[in-house]
Amino acid sequence: MDRSRYCSPLPLHLLLLGLISLLHACSAASVTAGTPDGSELWGYVEVRPKAHLFWWYYKSPAQRTPSKPWPTVLWLQGGPGASGVGLGNFLEVGPLDVDLKPRNSTWLHKADLIFVDNPVGTGYSYVEDDSLLVTSDWQQAEDMTTVVRALVKEVPTLATSPLFLVAESYGGKYAATLGVSVARAVRAGELNITLGGVALGDSWISPEDFMLSYTPLLLSVSRLDDNAGDEANKKAETVKEQIVAGQWAASHKSWVSLLDFIDDKSGNVDVYNFMLDSGMDPVALDIPLGSSLTSSLHATKYSTSHRGQDSQPDSNTIDSIMNGVIKQKLKIIPKNFTWGQQSDSVYHALVNDFMKPRIDEIDELLSYGVNVTVYNGQLDVICSTNGAEAWVQKLKWDGLKSFLNLPRQPLYCGGGASKGTKAFVRSYKNLHFYWILGAGHYVPADQPCIALSMISSITQSPAS
Repeated sequence: MDRSRYCSPLPLHLLLLGLISLLHACSAASVTAGTPDGSELWGYVEVRPKAHLFWWYYKSPAQRTPSKPWPTVLWLQGGPGASGVGLGNFLEVGPLDVDLKPRNSTWLHKADLIFVDNPVGTGYSYVEDDSLLVTSDWQQAEDMTTVVRALVKEVPTLATSPLFLVAESYGGKYAATLGVSVARAVRAGELNITLGGVALGDSWISPEDFMLSYTPLLLSVSRLDDNAGDEANKKAETVKEQIVAGQWAASHKSWVSLLDFIDDKSGNVDVYNFMLDSGMDPVALDIPLGSSLTSSLHATKYSTSHRGQDSQPDSNTIDSIMNGVIKQKLKIIPKNFTWGQQSDSVYHALVNDFMKPRIDEIDELLSYGVNVTVYNGQLDVICSTNGAEAWVQKLKWDGLKSFLNLPRQPLYCGGGASKGTKAFVRSYKNLHFYWILGAGHYVPADQPCIALSMISSITQSPAS
């Protein structure tokens, strides 16, 4: 054999180009599996060398209208570091509940669903070296844009299906940056997809505005008194000053101190629902309260064993199914891998980005004509409705004044007006705001009927 035909040296610039192409191919490498009938697909995308992001797609069995594209919802969980494949899927909007029984209010009635364990290091997603964890929302957006590119190839309907990014909690910051990243790629002709909209559920878009809302809200519902309120306001001012100064890690530490103070003076109010005490929320019970947004606050006070004495002994836990029957079904999860509800490593890796606002990204989406929906539970504290209203009023969008001047419209569900008002909505052009009554931080779990009706309106589902 004449080896020179196959091993002749390449010019350096061609060698470098080849190496870059190889690295790009490796970063987009993926493995996909699914059900025999194609109703479910799941897989890993290697978004960067040794950084693997897991996704799970469900095809809706609902009736389709051939003349109108069927929407797809990509769910983005918060935390940062909480598992969308586990929590959003089995505890909120997926086809099955934690006992693996059909959920009547699943959003699969209105759209195809995609859940991701995002960022890398969350849930079933993993990194082979902790140095590969993301340290900013924009790094997360780059990884997720790589996933979206891969999904366009893996999920055939995405070529014609409008994609809606729907977020909860810290996931709203993911949705804001990912939405802008996708919109820019589409506008540049680099990504062939229709971005139908971005929906922000109780989303941590402006930490400053949410943090400043805690004291007046809790005073108004009698969970704080004036003495505690004065001290809480002083602590809140410290956080604000640090945010203005760009002292991001320090502001996060002071914010945790504020939450710790509120916890002590409020009789342990549940920051996800001010009508409850800590540990009573049915969704938060399955999320270690030492994690999620209030990670440092509850770290030494609660654990997953604090599920409550009323739990049925034969009921599944999210941990048991994700590390048991679900892992067995998926087959592609690394053998010795343990799924977790919340990754503290992911949470702490984002400490210097945690308190940064993402209002500018929302403005950019609005300027592109992308539909933006804000929805908020009336009873939430951590991402309160008052805080959401405050950051919306800071938008530079040219339609803001007209939006704010419009009256709200009441919404009903499951029997109409006779069953009472369930929500309000205000819409102007491509900005929409839903006030969800009787719901805390986890709107789909607290008010499933109106949440399903809302997602139908957001996606303009043909089944609506």
